[in-house]
Amino acid sequence: VQLQASGGGLVQAGDSLRLSCAASGGTFSSYDMGWLRQAPGKEREFVAGISVRGGSTNYGTSVKGRFTISRDNVKKTVYLQMNSLKAEDTAVYYCAAGALGRWYSSGPWDYWGQGTLVTVSS
Repeated sequence: VQLQASGGGLVQAGDSLRLSCAASGGTFSSYDMGWLRQAPGKEREFVAGISVRGGSTNYGTSVKGRFTISRDNVKKTVYLQMNSLKAEDTAVYYCAAGALGRWYSSGPWDYWGQGTLVTVSS
């Protein structure tokens, strides 16, 4: 499956932003989906995961309560709604697809999108 992330940009602290990740090829509804991010000089971090039908979600500690992951299996798209953005949310955000259970275990992931840059100014 091929993944194409979009929606990144430059925002101010406190703003909201929604990322999208469109899938093509493969069977999107067969994969758990996730969002991960990597800030400059830091290791890649799990942000959020969602089960194949969207009934279960999991979030990294730093984004819990501010970010929401969702998916539309008809549109073959996964979303990340990011609210109350902080400067420390600045990173390249990647969407990923994986086998069942990855939404909870936060990985490993089988397919990756190219990443979209989110910059939050303070």
